[in-house]
Amino acid sequence: MNITLKGKTALVGGSSGGIGKAVAIQLAESGASVTLMSHSEAKLESIVAELPTNQGQTHQYVVVDFSDFEGYKTKISSYFDSNSVDILVNNTQGPDAGNTLEKQVPDYQEAFDLLFKIVVFTTELALKHMIENNWGRIINAASVSVKEPLSYLALSNTIRAAVVTWAKSLASDVGEYNITVNSILTGYFDTDRIHQLNAKKAEQQGISQADVRSDMEAKVPVKRIGDPKEYGYLVAFLASEQAAFITGTQIPIDGGLLKSL
Repeated sequence: MNITLKGKTALVGGSSGGIGKAVAIQLAESGASVTLMSHSEAKLESIVAELPTNQGQTHQYVVVDFSDFEGYKTKISSYFDSNSVDILVNNTQGPDAGNTLEKQVPDYQEAFDLLFKIVVFTTELALKHMIENNWGRIINAASVSVKEPLSYLALSNTIRAAVVTWAKSLASDVGEYNITVNSILTGYFDTDRIHQLNAKKAEQQGISQADVRSDMEAKVPVKRIGDPKEYGYLVAFLASEQAAFITGTQIPIDGGLLKSL
């Protein structure tokens, strides 16, 4: 099977590192013209310069602050005034860790703006072109915690579950336009986010970060955590024509971590 995205345009959130960067690279290697989106202009500029252009692509970036919803609305609206996308990968940084006893209503509001309102607003802007073009791919980076909540990620558990159910509803509404909507339930991947969470867990438990990681790997049936490149492969497939009959799904990529069906 040869996946080609030549002639397609993609917008990838949180693409200055980790999973987002890996996704952007894989989409570009598959032929898409990619717009990267994050807060670090220096990193974005460097990554854009590295993306392949051998299939006639042009790449660009947008500097945004996902934690400032009003500012984000202005930036992304301006982008869509002169751009359209065929493939939208909704991905932002995660909210602060902590359990339910550590979080209060303002924390949930901030997480809602970050994880839900950003996704819905960006998707609304992208859908206009997709519907007119009768083709589109919307892919949401979610988490395995929507099925099996992680006690130290109360905000993420709660709001990402809302994103997944919204995406399921959206898939029914836009399916007739050949637009697919899927959510990826992310397991443990070797990213800065995991390192930050592991550092906090190590401090709380009074153990080393190496022990935290070893324990994490032991819980995964394949006995390792994921390489972000593997995430990029899944996104490229879901963005392709070969995945046209896959929509409204929640696909775990977790090395078998989830125990539920």
